[in-house]
Amino acid sequence: MGHQLHQVRVGAGVALVCAAGLALAGCGGNSSDSKADGSRSPSRSASPSRSSSSSAPSPGDGKGSGGRDVLPGLPSAGEARKELSGLTVAKPRPMTGYSRDKFPHWAQQGNKCDTRETALERDGRDVKRDDQCRAVSGTWQSLYDGKTFTSASQVDIDHIVPLANAWRSGADQWTTDKRKAFANDLTHPQVLTVSAASNRSKGDQSPDQWQPPSKAAWCVYSRAWTSVKSTYGLTVTDDEKKMLTTMLDTCTS
Repeated sequence: MGHQLHQVRVGAGVALVCAAGLALAGCGGNSSDSKADGSRSPSRSASPSRSSSSSAPSPGDGKGSGGRDVLPGLPSAGEARKELSGLTVAKPRPMTGYSRDKFPHWAQQGNKCDTRETALERDGRDVKRDDQCRAVSGTWQSLYDGKTFTSASQVDIDHIVPLANAWRSGADQWTTDKRKAFANDLTHPQVLTVSAASNRSKGDQSPDQWQPPSKAAWCVYSRAWTSVKSTYGLTVTDDEKKMLTTMLDTCTS
């Protein structure tokens, strides 16, 4: 704002998850999808507060946000390279018929929590919620630019592979239920809490068009992007694949 190796079949259902404790660590232009992939629910956000920059994670180590756990389902660099080699290279499909509404989000995850609020708690530190599951306090570090925030109103939940990009990569042929599963996937590395500014800058662009400003994030970002495309059998362009290879080369292991 894709796969030679075990391709995972993604069902229509969305995992009903609303548990705390999975803290995120570094993982990870102008676009019609920038709002969609940062979709914020103002009624579910806390009051704004100041943000401050923090040091970026070490290059390629998959760590960030204080060195805690990585995105769920994130493959190693070696696994991601194998998955990337198995992705189908194809030209982007037309945007004919695309609508954010065809990727219903944010889905309810139980206990009054939707996907956004679930991700906010998973990715943050010391997150406190009200009786409607709204994050009223906490600390979040944005992988893309290394900035730290103490207000949920200043962060977005990014779709690592944007909805519009998925549409151009094959999701136009999916059922609505599968698109809903994709847009609310908390099992694979597909949704991530990042700064609103970086998410809006990314929009629906692919890695060859937009890269996280913090190069330390490239390793995790490329692993996550490749994994999601592999899991869902989505295609990549030739330029996209080349840039993903470049990004994976920043990984130290």
